[in-house]
Amino acid sequence: MKKILALLLAVPVWGIAQQTDPLLSGNEYLQQKWVDSIYGQMTLKEKVGQLFMIDVFPEQGEKKIKRAEELIREYHVGGVIFFRGNPHQQAVLTNKYQAASKVPLLVGMDAEWGLAMRLDSTFAYPWNMTLGAVKNEKLIEQAGYQIGRHARRLGVHINFAPDIDINTNPENPIIGNRSFGEDKHNVAEKGAAFARGMRNAGILACGKHFPGHGDTETDSHKTLPTITFSKSRINNVELYPYNRLISENLESVMVAHLNVPALENREHYPSSISKNIITGLLKEELGFNGLIFTDALNMKGASDFTSPGDIDLAAFMAGNDMLVMSLDVPRASQKLIEAYNEGQITEERLEYSVKKILKAKFKVGLAKYSPIDTTDLYRDLNTKRDNLLEEEIYANAITVARNQDSLVPFTRLEDKDIAYVHFGDAGGEEFLKALNHYARVDEVQADKLDVLLKQLQPYNTVIIGHHRSNESPWKPHDFTVGELTWIYEIAREKKVVLTTFVKPYNLLKLSTLNNIESIVVGYQNNPVAQRKAAEVIFGAIGAKGVLPVTANKELLVNTGITTEALGRLQYGIPESVGMNSATLKKIDSITEEAIKTLAMPGAQVLVARRGKVVYNKSFGRHTYTGNRPVSNGDIYDVASLTKILATLPMIMKMNDDERITIDSRLGDILPELKGTNKENISVRDVLLHYGRIKPWIPFYRYTLDKDTDKPLEKYYRKRPQGKFTVKVTDHLYMREDYRDSIFKAVKESDLLSKKGYRYSDLGYFMLQKFIEDSYGSSLDSLDENYFYASLGADRTMFNPLDRGIEKENIVPSEADDYFRYQIIQGYVHDMAAAMKGGVSGHAGLFSNADDIAKIMQMYLQKGYYGGKHYFKEGTIDKFNTCYYCDRDVRRGLGFDKPRPESIGDELYNRVPKGCFCHSGFTGTYTWADPENELVYVFLSNRTYPTASNRKLITKGTRTEILKVIYDAIADK
Repeated sequence: MKKILALLLAVPVWGIAQQTDPLLSGNEYLQQKWVDSIYGQMTLKEKVGQLFMIDVFPEQGEKKIKRAEELIREYHVGGVIFFRGNPHQQAVLTNKYQAASKVPLLVGMDAEWGLAMRLDSTFAYPWNMTLGAVKNEKLIEQAGYQIGRHARRLGVHINFAPDIDINTNPENPIIGNRSFGEDKHNVAEKGAAFARGMRNAGILACGKHFPGHGDTETDSHKTLPTITFSKSRINNVELYPYNRLISENLESVMVAHLNVPALENREHYPSSISKNIITGLLKEELGFNGLIFTDALNMKGASDFTSPGDIDLAAFMAGNDMLVMSLDVPRASQKLIEAYNEGQITEERLEYSVKKILKAKFKVGLAKYSPIDTTDLYRDLNTKRDNLLEEEIYANAITVARNQDSLVPFTRLEDKDIAYVHFGDAGGEEFLKALNHYARVDEVQADKLDVLLKQLQPYNTVIIGHHRSNESPWKPHDFTVGELTWIYEIAREKKVVLTTFVKPYNLLKLSTLNNIESIVVGYQNNPVAQRKAAEVIFGAIGAKGVLPVTANKELLVNTGITTEALGRLQYGIPESVGMNSATLKKIDSITEEAIKTLAMPGAQVLVARRGKVVYNKSFGRHTYTGNRPVSNGDIYDVASLTKILATLPMIMKMNDDERITIDSRLGDILPELKGTNKENISVRDVLLHYGRIKPWIPFYRYTLDKDTDKPLEKYYRKRPQGKFTVKVTDHLYMREDYRDSIFKAVKESDLLSKKGYRYSDLGYFMLQKFIEDSYGSSLDSLDENYFYASLGADRTMFNPLDRGIEKENIVPSEADDYFRYQIIQGYVHDMAAAMKGGVSGHAGLFSNADDIAKIMQMYLQKGYYGGKHYFKEGTIDKFNTCYYCDRDVRRGLGFDKPRPESIGDELYNRVPKGCFCHSGFTGTYTWADPENELVYVFLSNRTYPTASNRKLITKGTRTEILKVIYDAIADK
């Protein structure tokens, strides 16, 4: 009675009941009929052969590949397990081996995080440690399902996964990243979800390494590790996930190569051949009825077995069904046959295991075996669904483990000067690149600590990235002693975000967390993990992950600080937002064709949907004859996009601050216009281009010599002197007072004779003056202070050369042969804006596609971005209203609106009327669609070398791309 009570206390309730047969298929009658038929035709040698699963390494040469085929033909082995190689090699060998086998082979792999664990050039899912940080179990199940789909496509039937070891020893050289963590509940839940996913894909799951491989500091491939826990502890912790998975009909279990004194009293006796552990504990106590596999029988440490085949016999007698990676199949087969003939192995025992194996083969479809079709194999193993799921998993795994003063996510970017310091022996390029999507983040490098600290002086915030190899889960992960010292010293002087892209055990080496404000764990040095960590730091996504293991005495298991998303743009794949990658790729050919036909030298194209940038490419070169390719960081003269990116936001702010209304009259807001023909024009009509204001005035022509068309000395000098201080371009300085003449000419200009829509730059000259007079500051400073700095739009500015941007990073806009007589690069293309010193309300802004997308996304989000509300509720809608549509004025206030003449009738009839957009003379364009949550940015320098080149316009390149974007929306 006492023994029964002790057993009840030691084993969870669900483990007592006998497991239903996990190997039954959907048609039990046909399954049993097939199993009995195959078994009935087998010789003793064929039956014994079914017990073996041999290893195959496709890269080990023809001799070993041929030897595997000989074992299949002569000894009728039941299965093969593949290691390394590539998918095509494996598929070809699988077909070859299956053709050689009388009974179809059960094909296995160690694909714990997908086929890439053992195959080159194949998609890899995150490691189990990373999955252990994810709270959303549906994602784990989906990962199991996708891995299962890949396995089936490659002719694999059993995946030796999930690893459900409880990872309680940070020094474990074998488990580590392969475990879901140290919390038994977490491991059980994740393991069960992973197994369900594979089961749903038609793949057999295998829980390993029974009874628990988590607490060892030795390598079981090299010796026999000892687990010193008591039986009570093992029952309560290590066996917890097995009980859970067995209750959900786990199909198979792999027994570990361990010495477990609490369960096996023979000294140094491997668990993989222990009847007490396999039959007594796994089968009888836990009630497991599925397939039981040995771990590799060629591992060291089984010192009691010196004769080939003895360990195989012992493993079978202990209760295993399949013998994995025997040292000598012929000798082991002979040993088992001799034991059968001598009565040591009964027919009942042999039949029990062989029929289980056959039953498993029927369940995975081997009764109707067909060879693997190698057509499109790589495509099928690397799908967009895999990329999407990878993105979702990392987004859910990134963990904020510490966050003093809520430093993460970053807010008030205008107050932050950020540096990045790289640690580790692997690359962090994707991390740095992703950080720079959100703000200027400079990499600071030095060989000595004192030099580094000196170089960090201009910065108040430092992001440290710890990057080590992601090639395998067993690569080194710790900080070096020197790196630890540097972390402490940097943290003493600066606010620090320590971001690690290795398993979190590296944080155990930190003797103190004092002064380290934030710790972000990225788990793997994977490009997606790097991008998602950057997104968490800047609040593009919220942090959701938890530590799956104890990472430090102050960072306990299940620690995870949830942070909120701040509405900043994310970056990902089109399928994540309901768009089709293949369709969007047509943008490439449209843009490349435009370059090929000399419509423009190069371009940047960006597409975002639902707050995520899903297409962001640069094409061509800065000039047709140059060799500098366009990069995403290069900036363009955006021409009239200045109106909606610089002037309009200030007008909306002034509207919110009640400094102006859309019905304010120009004469009321600008005293200079009292008594002129402009005084009664409303701000509304200026923004709608409905105020009868002339389109433009060729100011520059009045400053040229009539005979030579060269700048008159009366107005210009080649260098600054006296009142000639307005820099128009290199070696051309205009008189200061001529700017007053420009405004005077605007003020005194005649109005058009008839009321109607007429696009005009001149209205923005007047709006700029009002803005600057109201604030006592220039438009460029106001935009920087109120918008660009806090948006993280550090590539958006007027007069970029004065802001420290290198000329080589600025795309030239024209080879001017009519006014300035030089290549215009870094100076505004628009002549009037140039004569105003490069800052004007209608033109002068430089930017790149990334930054413009931020501003347009802020507009889409009704003025919210980065945790900040830039405008009051309703302001964006007020300005994005077509007030005079009934008068055939299809514009909003400042914004252009969809018009048949600009985008074509077919597209006009497809797009929502709430869209807003604008184009620029230099070949720029941006579009936003609130209903479909779209942002599109197109930047080019179609005006180079000459503005007379109108091919971009006549070809309709920008709107052709817009059509593709709408075609790519897959969920409409």
